[in-house]
Amino acid sequence: MARKLKKSKKKFKEVPVSKLRWTCGTDVFKFKSTKNLKVCNTIIGQDKAVKALRMGLDIEGVGYNVFVTGAVGTGRTTSVKCLLEEVGKKERIPDDKCYVNNFANPDMPRLMTLPAGKGKLFKKDMDELVKDLVKSIPLIFESESYQNQRNKLVDKYREIEKKLVSGFEKKVKKQGFILVQVQVGPFSKPEIAPLVDGKPASIEQLQKLVGKGEFSEEKLEKLTKKRSQLNEELGNIFRETRSIEKKARKELLALDTTAVLPFIKQNMDEIKEKYHKKELNKYLDEVRSSLLENLDLFKGKPEEQTQTVAGLPAPQKDPFLDYRVNALVDNSDTKGAPVVFETSPSYKNLFGTIERSLYGSGQWSTDFTKIKAGSILSADGGYLVLNALDTLIQPGVWPAMKRALRNRTVEIETYDPFYLFTVSALKPEPIKVDLKVIMIGDPFIYYLLYERDEDFKKIFKVRADFDWEMRISSKTVKEYALLITKVCADEKLKPFDKSGVAAVVEFGARVAGRQNKLTTRFNEVSDVLREACYWAEKAGSDHVTAKYVEKAIEERIDRVDLIEEKIQEMIEQGLIMIDTRGSVVGQVNGLSVHSTGEYMFGKPSRITAKTSVGRAGIINIEREAQLSGPTHNKGVLILSGYLRGKYAQDKPLT
Repeated sequence: MARKLKKSKKKFKEVPVSKLRWTCGTDVFKFKSTKNLKVCNTIIGQDKAVKALRMGLDIEGVGYNVFVTGAVGTGRTTSVKCLLEEVGKKERIPDDKCYVNNFANPDMPRLMTLPAGKGKLFKKDMDELVKDLVKSIPLIFESESYQNQRNKLVDKYREIEKKLVSGFEKKVKKQGFILVQVQVGPFSKPEIAPLVDGKPASIEQLQKLVGKGEFSEEKLEKLTKKRSQLNEELGNIFRETRSIEKKARKELLALDTTAVLPFIKQNMDEIKEKYHKKELNKYLDEVRSSLLENLDLFKGKPEEQTQTVAGLPAPQKDPFLDYRVNALVDNSDTKGAPVVFETSPSYKNLFGTIERSLYGSGQWSTDFTKIKAGSILSADGGYLVLNALDTLIQPGVWPAMKRALRNRTVEIETYDPFYLFTVSALKPEPIKVDLKVIMIGDPFIYYLLYERDEDFKKIFKVRADFDWEMRISSKTVKEYALLITKVCADEKLKPFDKSGVAAVVEFGARVAGRQNKLTTRFNEVSDVLREACYWAEKAGSDHVTAKYVEKAIEERIDRVDLIEEKIQEMIEQGLIMIDTRGSVVGQVNGLSVHSTGEYMFGKPSRITAKTSVGRAGIINIEREAQLSGPTHNKGVLILSGYLRGKYAQDKPLT
C-alpha cells in the first residue's frame, strides 16, 4: 500500500501569465503601415560580421579573402551582396583583357590589356582593318600603274632569260646538236640530242647504228664528248636562270610591298594614334610585317581542298585568323568593381577553357580565338562570391583555386582529367589577377578546412561569422519594420499595419526562444510575411494585420504537427500513460521536447523509479560480457525493476 506523501511547507513563486510570452507594443511604431516607410538596404543584427567583412575587403594584402559562416537563413548571401554593391561602386573599373596571336610562337598567345571598353573596340578595329585590306589591296594589284610596273619587270627578266637560252641554242645547233624536251614521268626536262641527217637522235640509237656498222665509232665518241661539255654549260645556264628568277621574285615582292605599304601603314597609324599603348604598337608592327610577308592572301588564290569525312561539314578556316583579336574580358558595361556570384563553380566556369572545333577531315583543332574566360577573370579587380560546399565537391577546383589565390595568377587550359580529348598545344600567357574571394559555408566546413588544409589559413585570413539572434531593443524592433518594408517592396506584397509588424516581431522572439532576443533567420520571417499576405488577399484586406500574421503562423504549424497530434491521441486513449491527479511514490511527470527538424513541440512523459532491499538483483550476463545491445539491456532493466518491486520490498531478491 502506497504511503501518503507529506505536503511540503515551502511555497514556490509562481510565474505570472504575463511573463510567459513577450509581447511587442504598437506604440513604439510611429507609422500607420509600412507603406509610409522608406525602403532601406541596411544589414540588420550582424554588426560583428559586417565589421569583419569590411576589414577583409579593405586590406590589400595577399590572403585576405573572407570565409563567411553562420546558420542558413541568417542573410549571409544577401548581406554580402548589399555590402559588395556599396563598396564596388567606389572602386575603379578594371582593364579589358584580350588575347592576340604571337607571331614568334603561335602556340603561346599573347595577352593584351586595355582600358575598360577599349578591348571590344580594338577587336572591332582589327576586323575592320582586315575587311578594308581584303577590299583595297586587290584593287591596288589590279591598278594600271601597278600592272605596268609589274609587266616591265616580268618582260625585263624574260628578255634576259630569252637571250641566255637563245644564245645557247645557237651554239648547240652550230656544233650539230639540238635542245629537245624529254618526258620523265609526269615532268619534262630539256636534253641535248645530236643531229643525224637533220633529225635528232639519242645516244642509244647511235650506239645501235655503230653496232650495225652504219655509224662511225670515232664520230660517236666525239659527239659524246661534245654533248658532255654542252650539258655542263646547260647546267650553268639553269643555275643562272634560277638566279634570275629569284631576283625577279625579289623585285616583284619589293614592288608589291612598295605598292601596299603606304596603305597598310596609314591604317596601322590610325589604330596606334587611337590607343597610344607601347605594347599594342609593337604588336601592330608585327602585324604589318606578317601582312607584307603574306600578300598572296589578298591575290585571290584558290585554297587547297581538304578531304572531308562523310556527314561532317567542310572545313572553313579563316585565312586572316592571325590578325583577329580575342576580347577575353569586356568591362565596357561594368560600373565600378565587378561583383560575380558564381552559382556553378565548375573548373571550366571558374578558370575558363580552350574550346575545340571538329573539322570535315575528322580532326580536332583550336586556336587563340577559342580561349574563353572564367569567373575569376571576370571578377578580376573586384569580388567573386562562391558557395563553399559547391566549390569543394567539384573535381580539380579547390587545388586550382588555392594556387590562383596564392600566386595571384590564372593559367587558362583545357581541363580533361582523363586525357581523352586533349588536343590543345596552346599555352596562353598567364594572367595576373587581383580579386577578393568571399566563400560562404557553414562552420563545420570552415573548421574542417582550417584543421586539415594548411593552405586554407593562408588564403582565407578573415572569418565573418553571422549570428542567429540579436538583442531586443527599440532600435532592433524598428529595424524589423524596415526589413518588412523591404520584403514587401521587393516582392510587391501588401503593406503591414502596426499590429501586423508587432505580430511579426513577436514571431521573431518566438523563433529565437528568448524573451530578450530576436531571430536573425530572416528566411523564416520572410516566409511568414508572404503567407500572411496570402491570407490577407484571400480575405480581401488592403493591409496585413496581426490577425493574418497569426493565421499564417497557425497554418505553418498545422502543416507539420501530425506527429504531435498522434502523440496527443495516444495519451488520450491511454496508450501512453500519464497521471495528472494525485501523487505516487517514485513517479513524476517530465516534459519531453520533440523536434522534427522544421517543428518543435513538448509533451509530458512519465518518469518512474523503483527501489528494493539488497544490493544485487538480476545480473545481465550479456551486458557484463559486452555482447548485448541497447534494446536487450532495456528489456532486462524493465524486468529487473518489476521483480524488485514485486518480490524485494521486505527481503533481498538474491
